[in-house]
Amino acid sequence: MTDEEWEVLDEVPGLFQAELLRGLLEAQEIPTILLQEGAGRAIGLTVGPLGVVQILVPINQMKRAADILDDYYAGRLAKEDTFEDKTDFEQE
Repeated sequence: MTDEEWEVLDEVPGLFQAELLRGLLEAQEIPTILLQEGAGRAIGLTVGPLGVVQILVPINQMKRAADILDDYYAGRLAKEDTFEDKTDFEQE
C-alpha cells in the first residue's frame, strides 16, 4: 500500500459487487482498494466469511465516499429512463 492511511468503508459479498462499487467510487476520483481472503478469491466464493470483500478508501476521503455509497444504496443515483420514441413510422 501507499503511505496514505486507508480505512474500511464497506464489506460486500463477492467480488462482483465490490468491483461495481469500486468503479462508482473511482469515477468520483476516490482511490479504492479491494481486499478479500486469498482462498475465497481463488475459489470465487461470494458467501460466508471467505466471500466477503472489504472496500478501503483513504481516510481523508472517507466522508465523501460514505455519502456516495449512502446515495447508491438509497437509490438516489439511479436515473430513470427518459427514453422517448423518436422514430417516426407514420405515413403521410
